[in-house]
Amino acid sequence: MSAVETAIALRASAARPQMRVASSRAKRSLDLALAGAALLLFLPLLLLIALAIKAENGGPVLFSQQRSGLHGRPFRIYKFRTMWVAEDGPRVEQAQRIDIRVTNVGRILRRLSLDELPQLFNVLKGEMSLVGPRPHALSHDEAWLDSVPHYADRFRARPGLTGYAQIRGLRGEVTRPEDIGDRVAADNAYIEQWSFLGDVMLIAGTIPLIFSDEAAY
Repeated sequence: MSAVETAIALRASAARPQMRVASSRAKRSLDLALAGAALLLFLPLLLLIALAIKAENGGPVLFSQQRSGLHGRPFRIYKFRTMWVAEDGPRVEQAQRIDIRVTNVGRILRRLSLDELPQLFNVLKGEMSLVGPRPHALSHDEAWLDSVPHYADRFRARPGLTGYAQIRGLRGEVTRPEDIGDRVAADNAYIEQWSFLGDVMLIAGTIPLIFSDEAAY
């Protein structure tokens, strides 16, 4: 059991009634249908990205890192590798707007959020959802668990490829306490106000951000 999972299990917030967002069969069906269709649709693009990463530096195509999922249970998230390093463990430095660790291909992938496409496999495995709080590195969860009010409450839902916080522009590097505070508040608002139609609208609202999100870097 991870430190985050243990801490959540000991908190009163973790004992609150199961939220519909985590148990909805309709939400899970939407995840399976759209994630499966997207993988088939984007298969040529996935192969092209893999070839571009290999051609640039010959390193691994995929990057995986431990993240906290539903109820704080750890899982391995998949991404296209966009950096020269592959950081995991007790200290993970957040991506910055000007970051020398990012490769040339990686800069394009991150700008268009294409590096996140392998997480469709996480969705099919049931570790993630199309919509939900974005997962953070375990070291960041441990740091924010005690310092950010209601941080543990965001683990009442599976982490998502996109979410209410992302639609509101609350993504990117955390440089001030209010950055993570506002993000957590948005995550918890999504969980408590969840609806199937709301997920559909958030997915639709994410599409324009692929080409115009200034917080994507």
